[in-house]
Amino acid sequence: MPVDPAIEDRIRMCERPSGRVAMHQNWRDLLFAHWKLEPEAIQATLPPGLYVDTYDGSAWLGLVPFLMRDIRPPKLFAVPPISNFLEMNVRTYVYDEQGRPGVWFYSLDANNPLAVFVAQKFFHLPYLWADMSEKRSNGNIHYSCHRKKTPADEVTEIEYSGTRELSPPEPGSFEYFLVERYLLYTWIKKSQRLFTGRVYHTPYPVYEAEVGSMKTAVLDQAGFPMGDRSPDHVIFSPGVDVDLYSLEPA
Repeated sequence: MPVDPAIEDRIRMCERPSGRVAMHQNWRDLLFAHWKLEPEAIQATLPPGLYVDTYDGSAWLGLVPFLMRDIRPPKLFAVPPISNFLEMNVRTYVYDEQGRPGVWFYSLDANNPLAVFVAQKFFHLPYLWADMSEKRSNGNIHYSCHRKKTPADEVTEIEYSGTRELSPPEPGSFEYFLVERYLLYTWIKKSQRLFTGRVYHTPYPVYEAEVGSMKTAVLDQAGFPMGDRSPDHVIFSPGVDVDLYSLEPA
């Protein structure tokens, strides 16, 4: 098994990659909620060529609800009915044979069927169509997700807000390990190969987060039932503007 990525490897992935940008995206009002797991539990779910990335010996499962805004190809304008939607992903952290740290997605729910189709077809990511809503009151975001064609009680609901702004995460810190990720991995069944996709954005501005009520059906659906267990770590970001690059073989 390759050695865990060094801090230098993690910093290197933050640099803008070469190549042509495939898509511009704005990610807004993100909650990063994470649960600590045994590394073996994550490793058993990964495809060949990927290894669980750990911090202080633990693996981390993330639930990230946010708003997608102004999705558009380069040199084109965003079209609000199809360029703006809600998204929620379930993720963990991995690295490959080359020691490149990145993200492995168990699911990405969205309430835009066209976005789901495009992401499935061209980026081979596990997007799923869901009924989703986002409401605000007194500075809190009330976020709800119910995946299509699932039982009515399998609902994910989260109430969260950002509070005090924090200093930018430093390389080597836990927050840096969680949020500064610029490489996604996907397994394409047809070719039986691992592919990667780079993203680029400025570092996340981060805030302390307050989380109220929470139901986590999407974690159960991913094979990680948490019941009433609260996340071990939460952090909020108002968001970043993102450039997404085309997939390449790992």
